[in-house]
Amino acid sequence: MSAIRPLIPLLIAAGILLGGNGLQGTLIALRGAQEGFTPPLIGLMGTAYFGGFLLGCLAIGRIMKAVGHVRSFSALAAIASAGTLMLVLVIDPLMWSAIRFATGFCFAGLFTIMESWLNSGAPNEHRARVLALYRIVDIASVTGAQFLIPIFGAGGFTIFAVMSIMITLSLVPVSLGDRSNPTAPEDVKLDLGRVFRISPLGCIGCIAVGVTNSAFRTLSPVYAEEIGMSVADVVTFVSVGIIGGAVIQYPLGYLSDRWDRRMVLLVTTAGALVTAIALALLSGAGTAANFMLVFVFGSFAMPLYSLSAAHANDRAGPGEFVLVNAALMLFYSFGAIGGPFSASFAMERFGPGALFGFIAAVYAIFLVLILYRMGARSGVPAERRGRFTALLRTSTIFARLTRQAGNNGRKKGGK
Repeated sequence: MSAIRPLIPLLIAAGILLGGNGLQGTLIALRGAQEGFTPPLIGLMGTAYFGGFLLGCLAIGRIMKAVGHVRSFSALAAIASAGTLMLVLVIDPLMWSAIRFATGFCFAGLFTIMESWLNSGAPNEHRARVLALYRIVDIASVTGAQFLIPIFGAGGFTIFAVMSIMITLSLVPVSLGDRSNPTAPEDVKLDLGRVFRISPLGCIGCIAVGVTNSAFRTLSPVYAEEIGMSVADVVTFVSVGIIGGAVIQYPLGYLSDRWDRRMVLLVTTAGALVTAIALALLSGAGTAANFMLVFVFGSFAMPLYSLSAAHANDRAGPGEFVLVNAALMLFYSFGAIGGPFSASFAMERFGPGALFGFIAAVYAIFLVLILYRMGARSGVPAERRGRFTALLRTSTIFARLTRQAGNNGRKKGGK
């Protein structure tokens, strides 16, 4: 525990940031709907956020090398905090889209800095424990922060002030808890073409998950609000879907380590497809039914990124893990940019249930591609398959932490 204690301030700051980011995504959709913004305008805000996030992933390395971890973190947190207050000072969809773009850029940088710091500060023998703590912090903070909305309400100034306070407070543990300033991580050489050749299915899977997960995270509050849920029910609906993915991810990963990963990917995609269709058709069936269905949907939908990445890593050569996962993160971001805006037009034309109809259509296409790839290429032999790792989609640095934790686990297992 003494070895991990210096990292506790960073984990606290990570929890504050992850919670504030998740809270803002839900609140933007709810408040936008209350202000009369149409689904395409709310979808545009989601697209803007992921566009900024992608740019932030590409630019943060240079910023960190120029001014270091602490100054980079302070500048980005200040911009994100100010942007949060601007959301309530200027109620305009185009301004909100511009702010969300800037916020996406900032959060991509903040998560990269945080995970780079954890990666450099975690002792080799404790990396797996740090990784587990970070995942717990992620799920707990993202789901828990959602319930600040029914406490403070989606209208008015208060909830925006709370979000700004959260982002600002993340500076405290970072500034006072660790006096070190680690060397900026080496830039990852991005070769999207090579990674696509290594695993077309893994890359397409990450794009598909980017489209569907970003559409769900951006527009599910609008869906829930339009079918008549209260504010408390809306945040519960969003949280239940996230929790479902966290609960089922590891059992699916365990199975994928023992079976052909593409078969597990096929079954999981089929499960997400069926439950998405059920949500589209039964949107007016009542709150309890929607909660149950979105839990099952999240159980299948949320692990698809990690399963796709695991399949791609099985095809990668020695030393290509970080290269592959950095590229997969970008493929995910490409899909995430298009997902919210595209899904919002379906909702505008066909009603709230069309969100899950759109998601089901994407899964149907991906299902056909899985079947095609299974026929075009033989599976990876069991002895060449790596161990499943649950990956967060917060930065390209996270893959390094998981890789080193996995290597340490294998070394211990071999003793």
